[in-house]
Amino acid sequence: MHGFIATTDQDWFDFLAARADLDEVNFWAPSGKATLKSIPPGSPFLFKLKSPHHAIGGFGFLGPVSSVPMSLAWEAFGEKNGAPDLPTMARRIRKYRGRFEMPKGGAGFDPPVGCRMILQPMFFKRDDWIPAPRDWARNIVQGKTYDLRQGEGKRIWDACVERLTARRGELPLPAARDKVAAGPRYGREQVYRPRLGQGSFRIAVTDAYGRACAVTGEHSLPVLDSAHIQPYADGGPHEVSNGLLLRADLHRLYDKGYVTVTPDYEFRVSGALRDEFENGRVYYDLESMVRERGTIYLPTGVEHRPDQDRLAWHREVVYRG
Repeated sequence: MHGFIATTDQDWFDFLAARADLDEVNFWAPSGKATLKSIPPGSPFLFKLKSPHHAIGGFGFLGPVSSVPMSLAWEAFGEKNGAPDLPTMARRIRKYRGRFEMPKGGAGFDPPVGCRMILQPMFFKRDDWIPAPRDWARNIVQGKTYDLRQGEGKRIWDACVERLTARRGELPLPAARDKVAAGPRYGREQVYRPRLGQGSFRIAVTDAYGRACAVTGEHSLPVLDSAHIQPYADGGPHEVSNGLLLRADLHRLYDKGYVTVTPDYEFRVSGALRDEFENGRVYYDLESMVRERGTIYLPTGVEHRPDQDRLAWHREVVYRG
């Protein structure tokens, strides 16, 4: 198996290392580009600290990768971006993108940010840092892919596993491909399928629906929300198949049971909306529009389409029809 050893900003690392029990972090790229083709999602992603440390300070597992406006990255991950607030994150982006022409300050500053979502991260205590690869070249800027089964890659990965085992008392991930649990995976075969966090769920659902509302087709990102079909608090997982990308008003109505999506992917509006508020014509018109179209807009990937059992749960438990 292969993993990616990424050059890591010290401020980002220090801020997150001081926080406990993080389920995800955003290893963002100020250039707006986050593509990482050398390893599939689920692969180990290791944090290499810069000079003067030259050490591996922790690791996680690569989750979804995307490029979104800085404002959306902040809404999705908040402090899990490795900054205490949005202005601090913006200053760091300006610092790294200083050579590019950008608008100066104000609300208009919202550049694209490359999001590498790192799931179930672990940050080592300083005494547990691992010496960086001996063959690490000084001209490596972003990072390097290593074979974790041999050479320096194996030395470092074995040390990571030891620290993980010591902290948790057991190894929560398979050590070889032939031990991977059966089931759907993202893309090519991978070592491990980590659980999405709330922020990763939001970005993954947004991308799965082509950044368009499943009901209206609206493409304006600031008004789109990733809705859980079955809420996380009620046992619904952070999985794309448990999500719908909805315009913000439809999301609120969906959560309150005034609208639903049937297991046949039809959009329905409850009569309670008219009875309780003496209005709602625009939503009944939407229902007619979707009926003429046949179904809501669905993700291209079949594995990402709304889970029909959870859609039935929403209609039976939440919907006011």
